[in-house]
Amino acid sequence: MSASNTVRLTSIGDGDGMLVTPRPDHADFGTLFDAGLDSLLADAGHLLIRGFGPSVEDFNKLVRAHSSRTTLDPARVFHGSAAQKVDSGHDPIGLHLENGGTPYAPDLLWFHCVKAAESGSQTTICDGYRVWDALSDRAKEAFTAQPVRYARTVPAELWRRLAAFMAGDGRGHNEVSVADLYDQANPGSKVEFTENADGSLHYDYQVHAAHPTKWSTRPAWANSLLGPSFNYETPDIRFADGSPIPVDLVAEYTEITEAMTEEVQWEDGDIVLIDNSRVMHGRRAITDPDRTILNSQSYARS
Repeated sequence: MSASNTVRLTSIGDGDGMLVTPRPDHADFGTLFDAGLDSLLADAGHLLIRGFGPSVEDFNKLVRAHSSRTTLDPARVFHGSAAQKVDSGHDPIGLHLENGGTPYAPDLLWFHCVKAAESGSQTTICDGYRVWDALSDRAKEAFTAQPVRYARTVPAELWRRLAAFMAGDGRGHNEVSVADLYDQANPGSKVEFTENADGSLHYDYQVHAAHPTKWSTRPAWANSLLGPSFNYETPDIRFADGSPIPVDLVAEYTEITEAMTEEVQWEDGDIVLIDNSRVMHGRRAITDPDRTILNSQSYARS
């Protein structure tokens, strides 16, 4: 079945994002498994899936069906086999790619709203294609000329948990090493790991702020320059040659991304699927502590 006869598609916002809702005769959640979400996402950048009333296990099954493998945030708690609870405090969170400041950025980012906030607390979305097109020539030249470098130190417990999960061979946290982190890094990643005497890990990762996406050679401004540091040390972010990013360029991309940011007004049961190589996300301040959002990170099937 094609998406056209199993689900209803509606444009949302000012970009390419799409709202996916059930047709009256295809309201069962199983419809989504045959709706061609992969091809829809490649065009739209992000999908808001509404009206199917999934359980947490339904959400986990959908993620697994569209993923070659899942990954995780080692500081979060699992809910089922693929989903973790979003727990990032109550302050606003700047736009970023999930794990965009590391060599482990997933292809796909999933959210499932178990309980929506009474008000506020919106997830923010920003399409990197639109931002890159709007940046000045000076900004484009500066960020094309060299990568950006992210450097920080991660506690031993967290990097070891990540390495053990990604290796997936049954070894425990204390049985993995820095070599496993190199082995599991995304292909082509430029990263250096240094294990400290206390077991913590310092890493230095370089990546361009604008780059081709998973499904296109078109450049997207898709990075974690404005991203959060909840549960982690704030990274040192600068150009690869060690020079700071000029203040006026920071002001430019901050202004442009905010002007192009859209908000997800969550409803219970919603699922949002994001192309994590193209579309950045963030969050407005949490105004309802009972809001419950689950998250999953995964790699697309070939």
